[in-house]
Amino acid sequence: MTRHDTVHDLVGIGIGPFNLGLACLTDPVDDLDAVFLDAADGFAWHHGMMLDDATIQVPFMADLVTMADPTSPFSFLAWLKETGRLYPFYIREDFHPLRSEYDAYCRWAADRLDTLRWGRRVTAVEHDVTTDLFTVHAETDQGPETYRARHVVVGIGTEPVVPEPLRGIGGPAIHSAEYLPNREALRTAGSIAVIGSGQSAAEVYRDLLEDVRRHDYRLDWITRSPRFFPMEDTKLTLEMTSPEYTDHFHALPEPVRDRLGREQRGLYKGISADLVDELYDQLYRISARGPVPTSLRTETSVVDAAWLADRGTYRLTLRHEQLGETYEHEVERLVLATGYAPRPTSFLDPVEHLVARDARGRFAVARDHHVDRLGGRIWVQNAEEHTHGLTAPDLGMGAWRNASIIRSVTGRSVYGLEERIAFQEFGLPATRPSTPCPVTERAEVTA
Repeated sequence: MTRHDTVHDLVGIGIGPFNLGLACLTDPVDDLDAVFLDAADGFAWHHGMMLDDATIQVPFMADLVTMADPTSPFSFLAWLKETGRLYPFYIREDFHPLRSEYDAYCRWAADRLDTLRWGRRVTAVEHDVTTDLFTVHAETDQGPETYRARHVVVGIGTEPVVPEPLRGIGGPAIHSAEYLPNREALRTAGSIAVIGSGQSAAEVYRDLLEDVRRHDYRLDWITRSPRFFPMEDTKLTLEMTSPEYTDHFHALPEPVRDRLGREQRGLYKGISADLVDELYDQLYRISARGPVPTSLRTETSVVDAAWLADRGTYRLTLRHEQLGETYEHEVERLVLATGYAPRPTSFLDPVEHLVARDARGRFAVARDHHVDRLGGRIWVQNAEEHTHGLTAPDLGMGAWRNASIIRSVTGRSVYGLEERIAFQEFGLPATRPSTPCPVTERAEVTA
């Protein structure tokens, strides 16, 4: 076993966009020692959905660092400049980077950091009462390693989820996360069904629809949603991705938060409005040459499914929710664009007595994103949707959250934190300025 004797100020577990952003923001802080561990061999972000024309759903300023430090050398604009793409991006006049650009930018940032440790699968986190330190155990190809730290930041992200009726059905069904490696095999089938209603489902459907005649397959899009909801991104709605709204949401009773979480899913889990329109235009263009071999079915739930190996097809039992009637549908291939769920955190089992939970067993995440009973020693990234609302998965708030974590760990404001940015009042009226106050505290110079 390799023991690392250095006592780090924090160990980050998982290196997705949020903990990568934390690594970028901690890098120039001389008196903050951080190290980040991940089981993967290097950074990869949704490679199974890296379609050529897919964009991320937030502007480029929602990068790893800009909303905390616009002068950071790890910004998306710095990457564009270094790679010679700044002027083409400027001329393009679109704030939303391609998904492939965002992935390449994150890999560029990761390559510039010496605090990332790849190939480390964290197996356990322990706490020593005597030293008041955490020990993080990791497995590597060369054997086990241990790291010691005063704080732990968990950012292991999400994993594909499949609804119960479709779970373990066998056959060639794939989750949308695996779409690109399986695209050519899908195109050889006689019929394909895309299950789901979000951005991933829409992107897969658009990609397959483009070749529906050339490859001569039938394509169906099935969703239990009452319609193909566009993601709402009007400006006053976007104010809900603000510190004020997060304060308001976090202070609400748990049942109210849970209800709002269900009601607000369309604010960040819908389809971009432009893509909805593009799909219609695409259908219209293809229909000019005759009937399109496709159907779009809303209000339709998959209540049962089976793989018929002798026929090489799936038999889906579908229920129309408005009519309350069921029927069967056979299809050769399935793409399950059924979303993601938080990855399990079994490595925290040894410190479970220190972890705060709510009545449903979820993390009871404090407003400043810590989940421990010690008062700010274990932190989570994008595991607090039930306590913080739609800002939890929002890339645009990632840098703000990281600046907040850094403030808590260091005890000072390394980066300025906006406390009020919205024109709206989300709770009871309060006495305060009638216009947003951009920054309520000054950041220290850390260079």
